[in-house]
Amino acid sequence: MKRLLAACFLGLIMTLSTTAEEPLRIGASLSDLGNPFFYSLAEYIQDAANEQSDRPVDLTVVSSAYDLERQRRQIRRFIDEQVDIILLNAADSQAIEPDIRLAQKAGIVVTAIDIDAQGADITVTTDNVQAGEIACQHLVDQLDHRGPVAIINGANVSSVTERVAGCRAILNNYPDIDLVSDQFNGGGTYGGGLEATTFLLSQHPDVQGIFAINDPSALGAAQSAELSGRGDVKIVSVDGSPAFLDAMRDNQPNLMATAAQSPRKMARLAVEKSLERLERSGGAPLTIRIPTHLISRDTVVDEDDGTQTPGY
Repeated sequence: MKRLLAACFLGLIMTLSTTAEEPLRIGASLSDLGNPFFYSLAEYIQDAANEQSDRPVDLTVVSSAYDLERQRRQIRRFIDEQVDIILLNAADSQAIEPDIRLAQKAGIVVTAIDIDAQGADITVTTDNVQAGEIACQHLVDQLDHRGPVAIINGANVSSVTERVAGCRAILNNYPDIDLVSDQFNGGGTYGGGLEATTFLLSQHPDVQGIFAINDPSALGAAQSAELSGRGDVKIVSVDGSPAFLDAMRDNQPNLMATAAQSPRKMARLAVEKSLERLERSGGAPLTIRIPTHLISRDTVVDEDDGTQTPGY
């Protein structure tokens, strides 16, 4: 009898030990791992999970390429793999809800990160409206509150539409600012920004200012303007990426400012709140908007001095 109890006790210890060593499984479906912002976000998710979890972390990161059907397959894969947490850049903020509900029924915490997703347990994004506002206020000020401007747009996701809405709200305050176009889509990439701006300048050669929805498309826009001999076109954007800051330090003539995001803070908060929800299931949806700050040609040197918090 004593041997049987001892054997049972040993078995219990082994079971508990095995359970304690089971990894924290996280699946992340991000928009575009070719974009430095999302690549950095993936790295910071790994760092935050390693720091905050008392278990080993098994992180799987995939790219949806803004493709809804592809993202749906990725979520189903995460469900089959029995992950604990899904971190999601929604390819479509509304249409992804049924897939989120499926994951939640399987006991998975779903956190929208950077882009809103209907039905998510937690949402952690940049305050994208504010980002568009401060970038375009700087643009308007640089133009002395007058002249034709354009927006290089992007994917139809909340982060982009909110930035554009914030920018338009500022432009509408100035009757001598003329928004000639917001229809050119740079796809959030360098090549897309270059191509969209080339078409823009051919149709609206008098454009004086451009708001690009992120740094890669802004860098492409700047290259297009430079190739067109338009060093006078003033360009602002959103991200605060190292490449954009370096270009401003190197006095690229077109780049004026960027509203800095912080993928590090976004990842830390997303992981922290997801782990809290995993421990205490239920509760109302939680939304966190992270404020941005403007980094301009005048303040980019302050970034080197550490007097501001870099976006990355």
